Amino acid sequence: MIIVPEREIAWLVSDADCFAAVERVFASMAKKSASNLPVVREAIGHLDAIYGVKSGIDREGLVLGLKSGGFWPNNVSRGLTNHQSTIMLFNADTGECRAVVGANLLTALRTAAASAISIKYLSRPDSKVLGIIGAGHQSTFQLKAALQQRAFEKVVGWNIVPQHLARLETVAAEHGLPFERVDLDTLGAQADVIITITSSFDPILRAGQVRPGTHLACMGTDTKGKQEVDARLLANATVFTDEVAQAVTMGETQHAVAEGLVDASAIIAIGAVINGDHSGRVSAEEITLFDGTGVALQDLAVASVAVERAVATGVATTIAF
Repeated sequence: MIIVPEREIAWLVSDADCFAAVERVFASMAKKSASNLPVVREAIGHLDAIYGVKSGIDREGLVLGLKSGGFWPNNVSRGLTNHQSTIMLFNADTGECRAVVGANLLTALRTAAASAISIKYLSRPDSKVLGIIGAGHQSTFQLKAALQQRAFEKVVGWNIVPQHLARLETVAAEHGLPFERVDLDTLGAQADVIITITSSFDPILRAGQVRPGTHLACMGTDTKGKQEVDARLLANATVFTDEVAQAVTMGETQHAVAEGLVDASAIIAIGAVINGDHSGRVSAEEITLFDGTGVALQDLAVASVAVERAVATGVATTIAF
């Protein structure tokens, strides 16, 4: 069995590697050659933690495995990342455990890659202002990946604790872009693309705050009950997602579907756009929304890249198991 520790991931896998791996797996999912299995994600009744298991199989690449972990909100006080995850890959022919991979950074990178893919395929090509709602650990990954997709000229941000926006301001400055802390009305009025990346259980952004032509990547809702945007916003938008079944049960779309504002049959898999089976955005005035729930196959795809690189470079540890 191969072990790839968390400390090696940063130099083994690049942003571009993650983008390419996630783009490929979204395309495979839309072709039905890759499948995610039912998700377990629950509050465990200890330290307010949420624990889950996601798994899947890519029959084209013969990638089989799972990611286990979740969200421990008190970890920062321990000097640890709140999100903790480990990926296990299995031999699709024999069922043997092939590799164990540290997945904290990989999770951040693949989540950012997913929203970046949505920006590439769904935002207006002339988008100039990027808005971000949320300034937690994941937000900087989101910003870095998004800035590679369009010629943005400005970044605007909102967070419930405004001081935390400093980390986004630093990233924007590194890319030579101005950053402005704004209220939600101003953010919606200025932004051509909006990324939401919070852990909210109540809607933050309202339908009336989003102007025509905006693309939204809603990346924080991955659990039953979570919600970042007004359900009526989804009713006003063309909705895309990584996986429809997961979006309607635990993604941002769950609330709009439950309220009868959006029909599940109208939600479009982003892979269909990647494959050319759906046109994606059809007008400059259309509001598009990507519900990024985070699927197992994203994790397995980037973990497979990490394992291949680790073996090739000699940093992998192999043990009898």
